[in-house]
Amino acid sequence: MIILGIDPGIATVGFGAVETSGSNVAHLTHGVISTEAHLRLAYRLRRIYADSGELMDSLRPDAIAIEELFFNTNLKTAVAVAHGRAAVILAGEERGLPMYEYTPLQVKLTVAGYGRAEKKQVMEMVRRLLKLQSVPRPDDAADGLALALTHARNANSLLSGLSHNANETI
Repeated sequence: MIILGIDPGIATVGFGAVETSGSNVAHLTHGVISTEAHLRLAYRLRRIYADSGELMDSLRPDAIAIEELFFNTNLKTAVAVAHGRAAVILAGEERGLPMYEYTPLQVKLTVAGYGRAEKKQVMEMVRRLLKLQSVPRPDDAADGLALALTHARNANSLLSGLSHNANETI
């Protein structure tokens, strides 16, 4: 099973893909889709939509794991992230891909074993779990891989007959 993890945003959309076979998980790729701040919002969204669609077409994932929208106090940032997230969700929907949402807490618990883990701890665990030479960069790409790993663990639990915490969005 190929899982594409997406850390949504408007300036940077992080992604990471893994392939699972039973309990084995292997790194496929990671990176970011970037848009420049000086560009019109509509252009940035079109670019995120097109680039994420191309990524989905080339990887042909069996599932997409995307971070659930979460914000504390910065509403402007939350709205921008929601715009980018919607562009990715639309690209996945058009391709008929099952999409699962995970909260930052679920990702931290699954990858680091602790819901209040620091970002550095999560990134280091991504490196270890995928047996990578170095921590994936930039941070958004590591977050995409963490989301993919979270779904890999939850999908494996599903196959084992255990309950899971994912919310399918489509």
